[in-house]
Amino acid sequence: MNSNLKRRLASAAFIIGFFVLWEIVCRAFHISDIIVPKPSQIIETLWMRMPQLWPHTLQTLYTTLVGFGFGILAGVAIGMLIGSSRLAYDVAYPLLIGFASIPKVAVVPIFVLWFGAGAVPAILTAMIMSLFPIVVNVATGLATTEPELEDVMKALRASKLEILWNVGLPRAMPYFFASLKVAVTLAFVGAVISETVASNRGIGNVMMIASASFDVPLVFAGLFILAGLGVSLYVIFSFIEARVTGWAMRKDEFAMG
Repeated sequence: MNSNLKRRLASAAFIIGFFVLWEIVCRAFHISDIIVPKPSQIIETLWMRMPQLWPHTLQTLYTTLVGFGFGILAGVAIGMLIGSSRLAYDVAYPLLIGFASIPKVAVVPIFVLWFGAGAVPAILTAMIMSLFPIVVNVATGLATTEPELEDVMKALRASKLEILWNVGLPRAMPYFFASLKVAVTLAFVGAVISETVASNRGIGNVMMIASASFDVPLVFAGLFILAGLGVSLYVIFSFIEARVTGWAMRKDEFAMG
């Protein structure tokens, strides 16, 4: 048995052990379902109510991915600008930090005022939540490009655009894919925040209604769905990262092994 397989089995055993311990503690101490439901009850809720939850799951996944896609486009563009220009860095970076410091739940009502309730505020919230880590990592990747590589390209009379395309962007790829794994989880947070405030569909809306009616197992079922979606997308981007930027890896990537 190789080391990668042993590591994966150990990881799976710890995860299963966590839920088994959770179940045992709930049963041993007779913890009320209103406080913390048992994992078996959460799974039963998922199984029984999945036909009703499935459309909401697709809605949350849709708004998250669309917002995340817009976040990638905007983040790469802004990151390239900041990483390539000292003036743009001095001007835009403080603005980005200030905007990232604003609680996004305070921005949702503004989006509702502009666009009305529905999917658009959730998409925009997912976009702005995922924007900052992408911008920072792309800009960092471009700013840390080795000067020697740029000097070689300049000696070959390459233009700034050619240097950016052939040296800067490939050098920034490991930073870019690392940011995607963080940004996609933040995009889920943004979409769910908006769904709890300004939508009648989505897992966030389901959790809000369930909490209002003290249906705690359904609330935890929603959390399980969000966790599953987040982990799935994280693994997908880790797989893509390993294939695209494998040349930059010095050690085994934790998510992919």
